[in-house]
Amino acid sequence: MPLKLSLKPAEAVVVNGAVIRNGERRSTLLLETKARILRERDVMFPEHINTNFEAAYFSVMQMYLTGEKKGPLYDACVAALANLVRDVQTQEMREEVLTISRFVAAGQLYKAIGACRKMERGLPSPVASRE
Repeated sequence: MPLKLSLKPAEAVVVNGAVIRNGERRSTLLLETKARILRERDVMFPEHINTNFEAAYFSVMQMYLTGEKKGPLYDACVAALANLVRDVQTQEMREEVLTISRFVAAGQLYKAIGACRKMERGLPSPVASRE
């Protein structure tokens, strides 16, 4: 079953590393094969990393976009998640970081990004901001 993406005018999406930007009108794309997809609003750039949460998210995102499940990006991600787990204040937040870590270790990187987004919603505003 294809994945249906509805894009707003000028909205971008990353598909298997290629950035695709929509034209002037709303449009729909149907992806009929498995692909690594990330919407523009979920992409973070290195210059926007100000917190350990953002560093962890960026590491997970890089692994997902490149498809790399082991190697230097994995090592950087593990280090970023270790820093994050030391920073969080509650046991609930630690459990969320551990859930992200389990997804990363299992190579389920899209699920790890989803868990990051869920955790981000529970963080105080200055820590969670991503523009």
